[in-house]
Amino acid sequence: MAGINSILKIFLPRDRVFYQLFESVSSSLVIMGEKLKDVVNEPDFEKRGKLIKDLEDMEHTCDDFTHEIFTQLSKNFITPFDREDIHYLASALDDIADYIYASAKKINFYKVNPSDSGIQKMADIIAQACVAVNGAIVELRNMKNMRQITDALVAINSIENQADYVFDRAVGDLFAYEKDAVQLIKYKEVLAALETATDMCEDAANVLESILVKHA
Repeated sequence: MAGINSILKIFLPRDRVFYQLFESVSSSLVIMGEKLKDVVNEPDFEKRGKLIKDLEDMEHTCDDFTHEIFTQLSKNFITPFDREDIHYLASALDDIADYIYASAKKINFYKVNPSDSGIQKMADIIAQACVAVNGAIVELRNMKNMRQITDALVAINSIENQADYVFDRAVGDLFAYEKDAVQLIKYKEVLAALETATDMCEDAANVLESILVKHA
């Protein structure tokens, strides 16, 4: 028994590295969500460009964390939960960062005015979803607060449903009131990228739900 305990002491600290990496990514997503709100509320094109550059840097940082998760996955025999779920969760979180940055980049690339109510509502929803994702991730470390994780996952699904409604309404308004076909396409591209970011949050929630079921 003493020998087994000694082995566990060697492996368990390395096992914990995954929690820290996931928390680093999810906390970065919260900051990115807030930065996205700054982007859509900044009327000046040049100032908005600097905020978008900040998002690009944050997205690269998330890429680095994700790469480290995959590296640790290849090196560590013991993992906190299924290796497949670690891979899926890392990919889903990385996709959230990718689409937050992509949607912000499209705003200046297409020279779209982000004061559009649909765009601003979608940015607010993404920020809320990132907070909920982070809330679930930080509770993974001990798996004792299942209810808090479940509540966060329910919130993410509710937020994503709200995003679908806002997206459909915004696109409907575009087709009803925007007479310039080029502008219509530009706004729809931005809205679609924003809506996909919320879809990625739901994907992360689905992976987290799978982890909970396996540990119930």
